[in-house]
Amino acid sequence: MGRSVLVTGGNRGIGLAIARSFAQAGDDVTITYRSGEPPEGLAGVRCDVTDSESVDAAFTEVEAAQGPVEVLVANAGITRDTLLLRMSESDFTDVVDTNLTGAFRVAKRAARGMLRARKGRVVFISSVVGLLGSPGQMNYAASKAGLVGLARSMARELGSRNITANVVAPGFVESDMTAELTDERREEILGGIPLGRYAGADEIARVVRWVASDDAAYVTGAVIPVDGGLGMGH
Repeated sequence: MGRSVLVTGGNRGIGLAIARSFAQAGDDVTITYRSGEPPEGLAGVRCDVTDSESVDAAFTEVEAAQGPVEVLVANAGITRDTLLLRMSESDFTDVVDTNLTGAFRVAKRAARGMLRARKGRVVFISSVVGLLGSPGQMNYAASKAGLVGLARSMARELGSRNITANVVAPGFVESDMTAELTDERREEILGGIPLGRYAGADEIARVVRWVASDDAAYVTGAVIPVDGGLGMGH
């Protein structure tokens, strides 16, 4: 029997690859999205992770359709890149509210059902930027670094109930965003990656699915880099 899986921000990019990976493995998967329509072949529920009522409504809908969430992948995130002296307070707080506080909101809501079931898997999608830092991304880096403390505290609180909480930290991934980089910038980035290439979104998805599987039942509070060696040692 498949598990009930919820992937936030699963309508494109890494989130979509993760959702499809779980679905292909036979799980019942729903993704959240803020605008547009859900991807073909996947169930979707509209949700704004900055709004607790929207989060609760989304979980209620998912629970009615496929049962309590057994695997949560907290992936929803935004960027508002600019240098420190140009960054407005709202640029900072909006990114943190979506990427970090939003992850807290969905994890808290998911924990209710997981505690009753005495089992669960929570995977937070961070970034190598949260570990290394990046000029022009102080807000994004802070939000992604915060997920480490969030996950590890959750792991300590809920571990006795067979609930794991882990972080997957992707590096640079082939995407619409990286495709827009200049050739010079692409070469500069690749120069810092020991494996000398970008990741495919499916490579991130496979690691997420593994850490949510029974094979990783004794892994919790971990930060797993999938970055081609870019952030090693951090």
